[in-house]
Amino acid sequence: MRVMEGLDLFEEVGRLKEELNAVILAHYYQEPDIQDVADFIGDSLALAQKAQRTDADVIVFCGVHFMAETAKILNPEKKVILPDLEAGCSLADSCPAEQFEEFLRRHPGHAVVSYVNTSAAVKALSDIICTSSNAEKIIATIPEDVPIVFAPDRHLGRYVQQKTGRKMVLWPGTCMVHVQFSEKKIRQLKVRHPEAEVLAHPECEERVLALADHVGSTSSLLRRVTESPAKTFIVATEPGIIHQMQKAAPEKTFIRAPGEGPACEACSECPHMRRNTLEKLLSCMRELSPEIEIDEELRLRALRPIERMLEVG
Repeated sequence: MRVMEGLDLFEEVGRLKEELNAVILAHYYQEPDIQDVADFIGDSLALAQKAQRTDADVIVFCGVHFMAETAKILNPEKKVILPDLEAGCSLADSCPAEQFEEFLRRHPGHAVVSYVNTSAAVKALSDIICTSSNAEKIIATIPEDVPIVFAPDRHLGRYVQQKTGRKMVLWPGTCMVHVQFSEKKIRQLKVRHPEAEVLAHPECEERVLALADHVGSTSSLLRRVTESPAKTFIVATEPGIIHQMQKAAPEKTFIRAPGEGPACEACSECPHMRRNTLEKLLSCMRELSPEIEIDEELRLRALRPIERMLEVG
């Protein structure tokens, strides 16, 4: 997109938002400029809840494709646009619907719990959806004599197994960002900053979670920095959330957990989340494109497990 010289992007986004009766929803992993212009910032559960309740005519979703797709599933009559249609998700990509359907045939009689980081087609094969913030609560709704398939993140699944005591069949998916964190380098940081708390998302590998003082969803990690007496935090999740952490606790220090490579400053940045920019946001609002569209039969099948999740909360 070519931006006119001297144009105030924040002001122009605000003008278009009013003109379109639009709401801008952004995930914590978006770049700071997008977070600053958004009407609502949250994790996947909070964003789904906000999308379900909005009275806006246009939903501008600043996140990745499956998030915008979820908003469209919940709001078929609204226009849902995404700044960059190529903003995908490595975790969702790790679970193709055709392969997952074949996997489920080998596990008949199982309740299928799918993480929200999946395509509409995988959601349509599921009994109920979960997020990292409500996964334990979702599992608790399933009778103990019913076996469970959990997909697609095996690290989150393993963590939920440990927390709930429920054995589950795990699909072997992972997030390309959360598997990058280096146990060795985090240990080194802890030596240099013995006062620091380690915060980790449950999509991280078990050896990283073992070092964490607090494990939780993005919203849980954000709450922790305000509730903890600690003044320094080592953050093992996508560093976009540090923008909100700094706002919530400006007197505290936040250190990005390092990745495995010798010069891996950017390893923890999700390349898909970072495809969205303020310039692309303005362009999609001007053009009302790219727009998310879903086949109605597929939408209805994917809607049922999402609504079950939202009923649980």
